[in-house]
Amino acid sequence: MVEAAVDVAGLVGHRYRVDDYYEVGREKIREYARAVQDFHPAHWSEDAAGELGYAGLIAPTTFISTAAMLANRRLLHTVLSGYDMFVQTDQIFEMYKPVLTGDRLVSDVELSSVRRVAGKDLLTITNTFTDQTGDIVQIMHTTVVGITDGDVDADISDRIERVIMSGLDTTSPTTAVSADVDGPPVTDPDSTARLSPISRTRVPRTVLRFEDIAVGDELPARSVKLTRGDLVNYAGVSGDANPIHWHDEVAALAGLPDVIAHGMLTMGLGAGFVTGWLGDPAAVIRYGVRLSNYTVIEAASAGTVEFTGRIKSVDADTRTAVVVIVAKSAGRKVFGLATADVRLA
Repeated sequence: MVEAAVDVAGLVGHRYRVDDYYEVGREKIREYARAVQDFHPAHWSEDAAGELGYAGLIAPTTFISTAAMLANRRLLHTVLSGYDMFVQTDQIFEMYKPVLTGDRLVSDVELSSVRRVAGKDLLTITNTFTDQTGDIVQIMHTTVVGITDGDVDADISDRIERVIMSGLDTTSPTTAVSADVDGPPVTDPDSTARLSPISRTRVPRTVLRFEDIAVGDELPARSVKLTRGDLVNYAGVSGDANPIHWHDEVAALAGLPDVIAHGMLTMGLGAGFVTGWLGDPAAVIRYGVRLSNYTVIEAASAGTVEFTGRIKSVDADTRTAVVVIVAKSAGRKVFGLATADVRLA
């Protein structure tokens, strides 16, 4: 595996732009909001979104990960084909513009970092999403651990092939992405895309004003129930069909105690916990999560994720605050470190 790590490290900087755009659909926003149990009215009603100043439904904070799933297939399954599985560890969302119904998003994909930790390869993938105006909407950094057949049961690949959804293309997504990887860096300031400060300069319409908060204040706690049905629904909505999230035998072959919730699902729940408190989904300008444990969902009973949060710091000049989020399931911390940078009215 050491030789593979050296080879992968040589791929840092490999990048491409997806040929086709991802069009954000009204019903897709609602489906995703339901999947992450985010019932803020601006995700569901044009009238409610309009009251906050949006021209259409606004997508939940982690919605753009669905577009990234499609954009990253070539990198994960063709360029990084030496791995049998990827396990997510860290996620960062940087928000520059709200994602709204009708937006046409194009993704630049880059393998931006490779690190060797405890005998495993940690790979960071950066997605830069631009909209139809050329503005950068979001930048997303995903860190995964590359798993080889030496780390899991040798039968897992064959078992996955027997149970995975029919017609799912995981080996040749070349029709969706460009083969050209020699262009400028995806975040090159001289490129046609440009950072838009809308999310960071627009006046938020939060329930609380900046003057109402202080360091140490706690957010109202939230408890969320998750069933196997919720995991299957999220798999379909998000495009993450990994059987460890819904098939007992595959989860066991992967060395897990049982079926586990998607890491991105728990992140989506955590983001909704914060935006529900804020009252304005676009008031979050950065959201970062390090996963430290998994949420086990047994077949016979529902699992529970409990969210708490407190204000870690405030900045009067920018009227922003940093919120620390704690997520626990069955007494275990699911998030090792999770923070949201927010702007208040």
